[in-house]
Amino acid sequence: MTFTDYFIPTIILVITGFALLKKTDIFDAFLEGAKEGISTSLDILPSLICLMTCIGMFKSVGGFGILASFVQPLTDFFGFPSECAPLIFIRPMSGSGALSVYNNIVSQYGADSFIGRVASVMMGSTETTFYTVAVYFGAVKIKNSRYAIPAALVGDMTGWIASVIAVRMLF
Repeated sequence: MTFTDYFIPTIILVITGFALLKKTDIFDAFLEGAKEGISTSLDILPSLICLMTCIGMFKSVGGFGILASFVQPLTDFFGFPSECAPLIFIRPMSGSGALSVYNNIVSQYGADSFIGRVASVMMGSTETTFYTVAVYFGAVKIKNSRYAIPAALVGDMTGWIASVIAVRMLF
């Protein structure tokens, strides 16, 4: 057995021990937290339904493919594999959609190909920006995201560019 096998049980024991020292009713605290979790889930549900519906509609009409073909000359000019271009558009919106595109890339080109490696690094270095904003901003009832989305998209763009550079440098 390794350290990781004991990690979660140790955390549970430490929390339980701390609660006993503070003379906290663990069961009531757990129920209160569960109640807050359900309330938060219900608060963010409309945002998630809207986001998933829009993504599904855009994907079903081939919107991601159209966007990918539109930017292909630009990606080719900079040496970015155009096969990874659909990930640029779907990753900020949908983690499961991006995973599906990623699986297609890896099964078609192989995990050890340049394209497969770039896609792998992209998956690890970018975020599902719109999903994250919808969940977290919705949970705390923030209506105006202000600069959060542009800043997050710049971070994603940095991840896309860095993925190609890193794969070229390391492999």
